Amino acid sequence: MVQILVSLLLLGGCGEDTDLAGSPRSTGAAGHSGAGTGGGTAAVYTNPVVPGDFADPSVIRVGHESWATATSSEWGAPFPLLRSTDLVNWERVDTVFPELPSWATGSLWAPEISEDGGRYYVFYTARQRGGPLCVAAASAAAPGGPYTDHGPLTCMEVGSIDGFSIRDEHGVRHLVWKEDGNSVGKPTPLWAQELSEHGTALLGAPVVLFQNDASWEADLVEGPYLMRHEGRFYAFYSGAGCCGRACSYALGVARATSLLGPWEKNPANPILASNDVWKCPGHGSLVDDGGGRLFLLYHAYSVEDSVYVGRQGLLDEVIFGPDGWPVIRDGGPSAAAEAPIAPQAPWPAEIVDELDGDALDPHWQWPVVARPEATLDPGDGGWLALQAMPGAPGSHLGAVLGRPTLRGDYEVITEVSAPPDVQAGLAAYGDGDNAVGISVGGGRAAVFRLANGALAVVAETSAPDRAQLRMTVADGHLFRFAIRAGGAAAWVPVGDVVDAEAGPDLPPWDRGVRAALFVRGPSGASARFASFRMAQPAPRR
Repeated sequence: MVQILVSLLLLGGCGEDTDLAGSPRSTGAAGHSGAGTGGGTAAVYTNPVVPGDFADPSVIRVGHESWATATSSEWGAPFPLLRSTDLVNWERVDTVFPELPSWATGSLWAPEISEDGGRYYVFYTARQRGGPLCVAAASAAAPGGPYTDHGPLTCMEVGSIDGFSIRDEHGVRHLVWKEDGNSVGKPTPLWAQELSEHGTALLGAPVVLFQNDASWEADLVEGPYLMRHEGRFYAFYSGAGCCGRACSYALGVARATSLLGPWEKNPANPILASNDVWKCPGHGSLVDDGGGRLFLLYHAYSVEDSVYVGRQGLLDEVIFGPDGWPVIRDGGPSAAAEAPIAPQAPWPAEIVDELDGDALDPHWQWPVVARPEATLDPGDGGWLALQAMPGAPGSHLGAVLGRPTLRGDYEVITEVSAPPDVQAGLAAYGDGDNAVGISVGGGRAAVFRLANGALAVVAETSAPDRAQLRMTVADGHLFRFAIRAGGAAAWVPVGDVVDAEAGPDLPPWDRGVRAALFVRGPSGASARFASFRMAQPAPRR
């Protein structure tokens, strides 16, 4: 089972927190998370509320719970499902789909979870086999699923993404989505079209709501979240570049008295933009805390940890002003704020998975087109057997299991036992063509760099086929590797610092780095892993 330890970090420092599912995050500059619950002082939460790669989040309130999902891009299982009772403590409990839908190949973006007529829907984006990006639908009797996929609703020639369902002023159900014109150098209209009552077919003809025409929006508008408030429809949307080091994302709002328009954009847009703590905020959804306060769950990059962690899940309150326009704090993401319902629980500093349970912890992921054969054996303290996948689609490392990283500085330790005909180990994994790591097998330990599909060994030493491996990372891109075997107390470094900024492409444009276990070898071969430990130091302030 997964154990979560409150301890000093392997890299030094303390004071970290972790979510209910065991994902660390740091406390903010305002002090200890959850402090001040007595004496009339409000409880405090710190951002991120969902650390790690959690882009394009969508949230819905169901009774006393909230349910959220987010982009999974090229990782399986598609679309995580998280549950919370207070909006700041989240537990990862499942996924929308256990496997990639048969019609799709990847690009699993922007799922929007909603309820209509007592049934729950997820409208999501995926790339059609041999075709464009599409908006598709899935439904379930409960927010936690199981979900039934209904396939694509719209697949425009240049791509359809970011679907959202809402009823108009007459109670007629509509789907709103973005035409992905920026992918071919064209404008990006937001379309609306009548949606069948069962939510699985479009009716009539589409209508343009609005498109990118303001300077801050640059090449696109996207990620619409629509709501009705005091007789008006409001569309919260994002503009400019979402991802990577050169991102320029921000969030704006438009309003209309009729869903099909005309729409008026807020002259104060963008209402949420970068500050000195969080960069490129946007693409979120609103949820009521049950007491009348509205909160936006959205994503942004940490300025401190850059793009290596990915776009993380942030929370901030939305207040409608006397002019009818919503505002979000001072126009930038918060480091800490008053908690909606309850303070954040204290979070341990180190994640430990002893790999001794009946099933993989739900934080583990895999390349969505190459799910590996992974078996847990509780004997001998617990082992994970990971079977090699020669010729695995899109992966030069073969079989891969990864967990999101949560800081730019972190350390990962695992123990591996590999037969002579395989290489198995530990890597910082961007995608199947780009990684940095260390492997054992065939009597040696090798540090390698995988850049754009080209694998190069940069250091090696003799080693037994059972050993502990350590990967220590600084600033997201500086990697050191070491090995320890045979009960030795000391770690033996393998090679010098590997700087990933010189290659590979780590992370990919729309994703964060994963700490991954991998096995390469012939069909039927496998390696075993005895534990997984990941720690992050306290944030630099």
